[in-house]
Amino acid sequence: MNKRGLETRKQIKKCACSLFAEKGFKQVTMKDICEVAKLSRGGLYCHYESTRQIFQEIVDDMTSEQDNEIDLRIEQNHSAVAILDGILNKYEDEMLDSQSSLSIAIYEYFSIRDIANQKNVLYEQYLISANTWKKLIQYGIDRQEFNEVDISAVFDIIVFSYQGVRMYSKLMPVDKETPSRIIKEVRKILVKTEE
Repeated sequence: MNKRGLETRKQIKKCACSLFAEKGFKQVTMKDICEVAKLSRGGLYCHYESTRQIFQEIVDDMTSEQDNEIDLRIEQNHSAVAILDGILNKYEDEMLDSQSSLSIAIYEYFSIRDIANQKNVLYEQYLISANTWKKLIQYGIDRQEFNEVDISAVFDIIVFSYQGVRMYSKLMPVDKETPSRIIKEVRKILVKTEE
């Protein structure tokens, strides 16, 4: 695909992502995406066949973006604490931003019967994310920046706290201090204190 086509796809996903965050997955139509992206139906269908295809690509992009960023920073021998702080700061900002949360849309998308009956794509996303976090945590332990911890348990605390706040923030007011308290505790679990 040429550069212009890639830019158009990127713009479509950006517009669609805003719609999915606002309305959830089930309420967004290809017509809605055409209107927001300012494309004709033919222009949109030239790039994507369905809202499912667009949404799956958005989810895949989000997962690979974080994985690539962590891998690159580890390869560049960055401090594990600096990598962790960057991710946790991003997570804290995202937990406070209920308007751009895709949590409801993710739930709706992955609960569709024919998607749920296929190989569990959401679980695969979870495993990819778990692998990346485990790599980061082990990197921090090896560099003696992180405490020896149950890596799987810490990952579960991180991912389910993050997704839980994102989900609840779409359904009810969430105290601004909630994400901050979570981030502080995750950091306390992982980062070795100066002795």
